Amino acid sequence: MSVEENKRLVARAVAEVINDGDLEAVDRLYAPEIAAAAREWVAPFRTAFPDVRMETVALVGEGDTVVGHFRCSGTQTGPWLGRQATGRAFRDVREVYWFTVRGGRIVDWWGLEDNDDRRRQLRSGDARA
Repeated sequence: MSVEENKRLVARAVAEVINDGDLEAVDRLYAPEIAAAAREWVAPFRTAFPDVRMETVALVGEGDTVVGHFRCSGTQTGPWLGRQATGRAFRDVREVYWFTVRGGRIVDWWGLEDNDDRRRQLRSGDARA
């Protein structure tokens, strides 16, 4: 696959799995050996923040690697990381993820999220507009 095709695959994963909550899409977008882990990563977050939205700020690709810069927003209506639902929203939390794509599927990913900002907003109710 080309770098552009790899970037489109990552964009689909964000749109379908994260934003739409389509966990069945994981089987189409992720390699079989990591599909279960991908679902286990996304499902609790979608339960805690069912209206979550990941905005893609930038996707940069080289070879089989795609790096994405995202801004994440949502409202906590379920438990998250041992904290009960607050009913509060967070806005524009910065996240960066590295994806490895082979054979038309995501075969690995890891990332950094500004969970300090997310927690601060959920505590204070000061979600950015």
